[in-house]
Amino acid sequence: MSDQPQSYRYVPPKPPMWFNLAWTGGFGALAGFLTAQGQFNLMLAYMAIGGVIFAATAFAVITLTDHRKLAGYGTAALFFVLGWQVIGLSYGVLMLFIGYIIGRMALWLSSGNYRLNQPPYVTTGQVLWFYSFRTICGAIFVFLIAPIIILIPLSFNQQPYFSFTAEMLSFNPEGYSLRWYWDILANGMIDADAVTGWWSDLWNNAQWIRSIKNSFFIGICATLLATALGTLAAIGIARSEMPWRRGVMAILISPMIVPLVITASGLFFFFSDIGLAKTYIGLILAHAVLGTPFVIITVTATMVGFDQSLTRAAANMGADPITTFFKVQMPLILPGVISGGLFAFITSFDEVVVALQLADVKQRTIPRQMFSGIREQISPTILAVATILVIISIGMLTVVELLRRRSERMRGLSPQ
Repeated sequence: MSDQPQSYRYVPPKPPMWFNLAWTGGFGALAGFLTAQGQFNLMLAYMAIGGVIFAATAFAVITLTDHRKLAGYGTAALFFVLGWQVIGLSYGVLMLFIGYIIGRMALWLSSGNYRLNQPPYVTTGQVLWFYSFRTICGAIFVFLIAPIIILIPLSFNQQPYFSFTAEMLSFNPEGYSLRWYWDILANGMIDADAVTGWWSDLWNNAQWIRSIKNSFFIGICATLLATALGTLAAIGIARSEMPWRRGVMAILISPMIVPLVITASGLFFFFSDIGLAKTYIGLILAHAVLGTPFVIITVTATMVGFDQSLTRAAANMGADPITTFFKVQMPLILPGVISGGLFAFITSFDEVVVALQLADVKQRTIPRQMFSGIREQISPTILAVATILVIISIGMLTVVELLRRRSERMRGLSPQ
């Protein structure tokens, strides 16, 4: 017999069958409630049918197999066929994912593995709250992100509607089209088939193209200005000898706190007096004011872990303040500076309230053009533009997250 102690592995107790069927049946009742689509007279029937189907599926999975992948694939295929035959192909695709989750969930519950990430001494109520809290957080996330996700397939609608057509729900290729993306270029002036021969004319005359050019031009200029001012302000605030640091910080980030309508109105009256209203310079300065607080906050957060002895060492070796900034400080705080600049660009790119008061027809940005389109003519072109904006925002936020992780690695806060 070996003298070395054997490692102990906690084996959670297996719950009774009614526990497994109750939870899976509850999810089935929820699926039936959502499938009823507001038909209150059929809601209870849908909930009962969904609960019975999900519970029966879980019972069959637990009885027949203990392989989670096999259970997931089998229930996914079963739910896909049922959803397709009863309602339609689109619902069948949705049920495919739900079936895969239910199949794996049934074995996960029956084996008691839901307790593996919990200490052995926790009570049933504590385990219930652990998963309930995460379910609530997930529901809130879905509630916030679902309206954005729905815009993407709607932007490919062949018909000029803001709803899913029967062809789209059945995944009929004839129900999808790129016509609204072409409309961004053509703006209804020419036929989509002739777009390729009119690039120069479209680039100079189309309203959407002019709005896109204005958004990028104003956003880039405002970002450069906000990044420069915000970085210098953050470096000054981070110095320990800076007087009235809290008060100065509160004033600098006030554009984030003050309602945007008040800020836009104040900027309009001020710029009107000095002749900058309805000009590119005025709109760039206004967007720089809105973007500077984001740069200040991100750069200040980066400066928290900055070693000030590096700047003193550079000064002792004869470096002037400008050289110290570009050679010592900037390389270390660069991720925060870039992150703040990206936030400032997103703020300028998505801003509409200030553009409504300060922009003329020539300075219309994409959000301003979208607002005008909603008021003057309802067209799914707005959905196409919104999809493009969402993709751009996701790309920029991804870059921000990568820069944040790089900054943590450089500062030793995360492993390489």
